[in-house]
Amino acid sequence: MSAPPDPASVNAVSASARWFLVVGGLAALTHMGVFGLAQHHMWPELANALGFGVAFFVSFAGHRLLSFRDAATSVRTSFGRFGVTALAGFAANELVFVLLLRGLGWPSLVALFCALVFAAGQTFLLSRFWAFRR
Repeated sequence: MSAPPDPASVNAVSASARWFLVVGGLAALTHMGVFGLAQHHMWPELANALGFGVAFFVSFAGHRLLSFRDAATSVRTSFGRFGVTALAGFAANELVFVLLLRGLGWPSLVALFCALVFAAGQTFLLSRFWAFRR
């Protein structure tokens, strides 16, 4: 028989998940806003990369200060790990985006939204258990 979960631990994970959603939402809005402004001036795939680049800094700052504020890693370590995590998320994002946009002919903003949602779960798990390890 296993012991019941520690209430403080459960609350910390719940707060972390809530902040992750808020920060992730703001980063996604940043990503989509930059994409929306840039897509008429370049290929959609490049506009997606530009949106990712800008949103990366919104995401890192928010996650370090809010979602995973109890991280046991230094800012430098977290930044490097989060960079790898974010690039893995972007690779998944870009793959899904291209498949939906080019393969299925979806509108670019709908394809981008779906790609961002797809990559969010992967990013949370890598952030929680590696980049901002407690």
